[in-house]
Amino acid sequence: MNEKIRAELIVAMKAKDAVRVSVLRGLIAAFINELVAKGKKPQDAITDEEVLAVIKRGVKQRKDSIDQFTKGGRADLADKEETELRILEAYLPAQLSREEIETKAKALKEKMGVTDKSKMGPFMGALMKELGGNADGAVVKDVVTSLF
Repeated sequence: MNEKIRAELIVAMKAKDAVRVSVLRGLIAAFINELVAKGKKPQDAITDEEVLAVIKRGVKQRKDSIDQFTKGGRADLADKEETELRILEAYLPAQLSREEIETKAKALKEKMGVTDKSKMGPFMGALMKELGGNADGAVVKDVVTSLF
């Protein structure tokens, strides 16, 4: 994935797509920061799992920024963040719908025999592991909360 993003940066630069260039450069810098944070050298290879984790972090940051800018009455900045968010989301695997998450959550709840809120933490962890990162954590939390 790292190579794909680097190749798309070159394409965006040739197309003079300033927003995409900015987002992709930020991603590549975040990849290097991730490597350094894990005690590796900046020129080392980054795994696809690490790439996805960095992209998910960027998506979460953009969503938080959109929320804050909207509350602050700054629609112009919220629109900019929304554009960046769409670029980042293109690199994530398809997210499960709320209905699909509910179906899997109900099945796992029955399988684990969870009946009360005291087991909600371990249940949430097991559900997130089963979903494999293909679901938005906020949606999963809403679904789990609605089950109890």
